[in-house]
Amino acid sequence: MQSASHARVPGRTRWKRLILVMVPTLAVSAAVFSATVSGALAASFGVSANSFIVSGRSFQISADTLDGHGFVQYGVLDRGKAASYPEALSGIRSADLYNLCQSVVQDFPVVGAVTLRLTSGTNGPPAHADRLVVDAHDLRGDAVFQNINIGQDASTLQGVSGVQGSPGAFGEQADSVKIDRLRQGTRSVSAATFRLPGLHLTVQTGDHSCY
Repeated sequence: MQSASHARVPGRTRWKRLILVMVPTLAVSAAVFSATVSGALAASFGVSANSFIVSGRSFQISADTLDGHGFVQYGVLDRGKAASYPEALSGIRSADLYNLCQSVVQDFPVVGAVTLRLTSGTNGPPAHADRLVVDAHDLRGDAVFQNINIGQDASTLQGVSGVQGSPGAFGEQADSVKIDRLRQGTRSVSAATFRLPGLHLTVQTGDHSCY
């Protein structure tokens, strides 16, 4: 006869068996969920049209006005050495940027914050870019789009030559875009040509961000 302390309790035994079954099941479910999320992200976000490996550091771009012709946008993953960064890619076939400013702030030992700041098109002709591709995670301003399609398959976008997303991914395109008081946080920018009249590049201690 078993003692009370070693007696089998039917209910408790069933719970132990259930837990033993649930633990590996939950582990498998978590793995499947993780793979599904990763796959969904990869399917929805294509590789950026910017082919270089990004540093991962965010920088600022501002302009009084961006006036562009031929516009496409869809989600991408910027590739870094140790991580990938989901961004909204904006491609513009031809863009004029009035009072352009670009800045990045980095902290250094002893010195502290140091700002690299570039300005162009402040007085006179604007900065100009052909096949401008910007991967941004924050965008603000007052925008006007002409003949815009929202929800178009990103692989069918035609506004900027060679700039398309993955099949089935969400995209949009427009004949033109105008953004006043542009404020943008981004990790990568590329262009076929970038003309910067009145270029002024400064390196200063402290935070001298564009906005």
